[in-house]
Amino acid sequence: MTNESPTAALSNLGVSIWLDDLSRERINSGGLEALIDSRNIVGITTNPTIFATALAKGEAYDEQVAVLASEGKTVTEAVFEITTDDVAAASDIFRPVYDATGGRDGRVSIEVEPGLAHDSAGTIVQAKQLWAKVNRENAMIKIPATVEGLEAITETIAAGISVNVTLIFSLARHREVIDAYLSGLEKAKIAGHDLSKIHSVASFFVSRVDTEIDKRLDALGTDDAKALKSKAGVANARLAYQVYESAFATDRAQTLIAAGANKQRPLWASTGVKDPSLPDTLYVTELAVDETVNTMPEKTLEATFDHGVITHEQVTANYAAANFTLDALTALGIPYDEVTVLLEKEGVEKFIVSWNELLDTVSAALEAAK
Repeated sequence: MTNESPTAALSNLGVSIWLDDLSRERINSGGLEALIDSRNIVGITTNPTIFATALAKGEAYDEQVAVLASEGKTVTEAVFEITTDDVAAASDIFRPVYDATGGRDGRVSIEVEPGLAHDSAGTIVQAKQLWAKVNRENAMIKIPATVEGLEAITETIAAGISVNVTLIFSLARHREVIDAYLSGLEKAKIAGHDLSKIHSVASFFVSRVDTEIDKRLDALGTDDAKALKSKAGVANARLAYQVYESAFATDRAQTLIAAGANKQRPLWASTGVKDPSLPDTLYVTELAVDETVNTMPEKTLEATFDHGVITHEQVTANYAAANFTLDALTALGIPYDEVTVLLEKEGVEKFIVSWNELLDTVSAALEAAK
């Protein structure tokens, strides 16, 4: 018997727990430090939806908004100031974790504007702006894994900036993301950057895959279709880990690692269960494996701490079963490529909606403060 908590057991298995949430209130209240101490979190991620929610609640931003309004800042300038301040403050809180893990964890991610998702040049410019403004080496810049994002990933890494690649849904795109990362490292090496300081994670989305595919399985309504419900997300992610293992065993990757480079760890994103009939820790326990990050909304984090069952890694012994699941979906006429392309498109669109909500919220606050 052990008194080890499930989150501690997950950490000891080699999974880095990052919180998928950030707000000024959480920073100022000491709540972030409390989660580091009690829930084993070692990093944090943000996105436009998280910031839109944070800005719409409470009074934590009122003082800064009043100052920004008095300075005549535009809404875009104000959002830039507010979000980078939050990320810088959170980075300071996580700095001891960063130092203790040699830069592996203690990371705080901030995303480029979602409207730049199909603009390589614009993404590169803003990634550098965000990195310079936050000015913390344990920050990470989030860049979406669109086709245009691939070039931006390479050039941002080449500049010595750590990158969290987001919105990955397909195995093919995951391979392209790793290639973009390695290309960036090769350029960074030529430029004389210290490769050991450059870190990256590849954020592979999980629950959204099940949501879309389960909808299609329900429409089929056959016994075979029902038997495959809620299995695609985990299967897809497990095979993403296989892609990771294979890619970083190549001579190309090993040459860079020998020069001090870090592997680009898979990060399991979208790990909150959308279907209430499923176990609320499904995308944590079933994807527990060394050298990964699991970024959890607080509800999933608390569920894992309360009743997650973490016994041993659940991924590498299940590659055959995962392939069987995806093959079975194809046999039923559910097109994997079509689904993943749709999810990427919807992912970008959802973040643009959230970004516009954030702009509206800040715009109203600036007007009220005048």
